[in-house]
Amino acid sequence: MPKAGRPRRIVLAPDKFKGSLTASEVADAVATGMREALPELETILLPVADGGDGTVAAALSSGFDKIIVDTVGPTGEPVQAPYALQDNRAVVELAAVVGLTMLPGRRLDPMESSTYGLGLVMADAIRRGARTIVLGLGGSASTDGGAGMIQALGARLIDSAGEPIPQGGGALEGLASIDVTALRETLGSTSIIVASDVDNPLLGPYGAAAVFGPQKGAEPAHIAALEQGLRHWSALVAQATGHNDAERPGAGAAGGVGFAALALLNATIRPGIELVLELIDFDHRVVGADLVVTGEGSLDDQSLAGKAPIGVARAAARSGVPVVAIAGRLQLSPQQLRKAGISAAYPLTDLEPDLDRCIAEASSLLQQIGAQIARDWLS
Repeated sequence: MPKAGRPRRIVLAPDKFKGSLTASEVADAVATGMREALPELETILLPVADGGDGTVAAALSSGFDKIIVDTVGPTGEPVQAPYALQDNRAVVELAAVVGLTMLPGRRLDPMESSTYGLGLVMADAIRRGARTIVLGLGGSASTDGGAGMIQALGARLIDSAGEPIPQGGGALEGLASIDVTALRETLGSTSIIVASDVDNPLLGPYGAAAVFGPQKGAEPAHIAALEQGLRHWSALVAQATGHNDAERPGAGAAGGVGFAALALLNATIRPGIELVLELIDFDHRVVGADLVVTGEGSLDDQSLAGKAPIGVARAAARSGVPVVAIAGRLQLSPQQLRKAGISAAYPLTDLEPDLDRCIAEASSLLQQIGAQIARDWLS
């Protein structure tokens, strides 16, 4: 209970409930329930993400403009994809362009899926004046080492016959030479900041093909071929740049997009939630709040490894604001929650033990929990 009587200003900063509600929908539902219990409350909705899907939505909710661009999906089909733009900053989300959900019919294509469409979106942002691009990784459909992205930004990836190599990780073994002259002209002075919590290298048993390839439909033979292609790709990139970035933490992110960003775009990699909180100006907007409500679909051990709710709790602690969490299900002990800076957690399973019904009825359940939080903390 805050010291100065009944609080009036609540910041709602949840992540999505995957497979059920977006972060904005979660925040809306909880805010509705809180205001039903205490109509005079001021609720500030700041939905967040950890750098994967939902990153653009978080930027849009904080005032960025939505830009829709014609591009191509992971297997070359025409698609339209959104990104966020504010002044000279852009936020681009891989999942919304060349992610698994963008595959036609969700048919996995581990050898030919590409990140080319992602590069087209980035190029559009640069043409519109972006001097900083925050690139949210996660959910990639391909294991092409970011080669498609680099091609779309102007690099020439040529085979032994002097022709551009085809799209997809399966084509990397045929690469003979790299020309990055036009890529550098396109990029100019634009800085790239990669939002990712993945620290895998590009190659080897902990690399992009071995660890993440199966998620994209790669069977053992595919994984071996993709690994060989990535190894060849990284060697030629090292020749072109004069430095080898294949072992850098995060190089294996998003099927190797992290590698291409580090090696050829001079990118920096930062934890996703830290970047998102900066984009939405969380530290400024939480000042003077009486309570922060965060959460995600499942609060568990993976959450403790830097997921969005923990980042929100740490940021709120800097301003001395108490934090409570909401979740579809809770698998953390009270001691773990307290250590993470979360005073209490409210799982939907306390109201509805059946997980399928929790997913189907998440909005109404969250409204009930919002009302309960208001009664517990604000009355």
